[in-house]
Amino acid sequence: MLKHKDHFHGSDLELIEKMYGIKKEEIVSFSANVNPLGISPKLASDLSDHIHCIETYPDRDYADLKKSIASYASCDEKNIIVGNGSTELISLFIEVTAPKKAMILGPTYSEYERSITLSGGRTSYYPLREENNFELPVDDFIEHLSDDLDLIVLCNPNNPTSSVITNKDMRRILDSCKEHDIYVMVDETYVEFAKNEPEITSIPLTADYNNIIVLRGTSKFFAAPGLRLGYAVTGNEDILKEINQKKNPWMISSLAEEAGKIMFSDADYINATKDLIFSERKRLFDIFKNSTVFKPYYPNANFMLLQILTPSEDSHSLFEKCIREKLMIRDCSTFPFLSDRYIRICFMKPSDNDRLLKVLLP
Repeated sequence: MLKHKDHFHGSDLELIEKMYGIKKEEIVSFSANVNPLGISPKLASDLSDHIHCIETYPDRDYADLKKSIASYASCDEKNIIVGNGSTELISLFIEVTAPKKAMILGPTYSEYERSITLSGGRTSYYPLREENNFELPVDDFIEHLSDDLDLIVLCNPNNPTSSVITNKDMRRILDSCKEHDIYVMVDETYVEFAKNEPEITSIPLTADYNNIIVLRGTSKFFAAPGLRLGYAVTGNEDILKEINQKKNPWMISSLAEEAGKIMFSDADYINATKDLIFSERKRLFDIFKNSTVFKPYYPNANFMLLQILTPSEDSHSLFEKCIREKLMIRDCSTFPFLSDRYIRICFMKPSDNDRLLKVLLP
């Protein structure tokens, strides 16, 4: 098990406020990876019309919500599980499958390893390497699969590298995992930000493979971390049945159920989000690519990993510089396989991005 260092999470604004004397409302967080447009306007205007839904229990099957998700994600509603954020679904899946040994693609989100360890399993990592620009060498990865593995965990696009695995390559991985009887958990928290989402998402593969579960949430793309609404898709009927037997009868609130049905149908907001992220991602990548201060790695999600090239700076000093200007970046020295030579920024509104550029590229 790798040792994970403490760090400021994108949600730690109260702690930042206390340590730096900056009001949290004044901080622009380039660390949380949340949609800069905020919540769906349709959700903001329509949810109050459904406030009386809290007077009754939610539908145990969440049938209408699953129909909305199925339409949005292009999958079969009978293959959907909803939960209190994707984090709860990660824990539930790990509890049900109880892997004895898992391999995680790293550097990545620490919750995967934590859930596996709490269930009594052991973890190893397959590290993405700088010499490959943190992109996965699929052939080599497949060679590292073996019969003693029960599970592999892939974040796609990966956090913090913003690299992706295409669903064409995912098929190759799934085929190899079938040979070794390995289950595959794919976290697609950021896939909706990808320009070529249809070539990346593994949800269509759940119709052909029973050794995969795909997780998504509403915290990042729909800017609703406090809603705690996530969902998973799998074609494995046994896994679906066991999770449904072990989960709490009401995984999410009536209000979250209504919110999901509203936000998944807000096409104008979804398209506006993609337009903003696509435009700012290209603009900022080109700027950093032409700088001598940073090396950017090609971003597929709504964030970008940067290697610091200036010897006099590191991730800690740059965090300090930015937070003094009320801009919060992610110090990546706490990620396994990275160091204090890396930071991560997400793409915000153009004016906020320009403020950050003035600090990082004076």
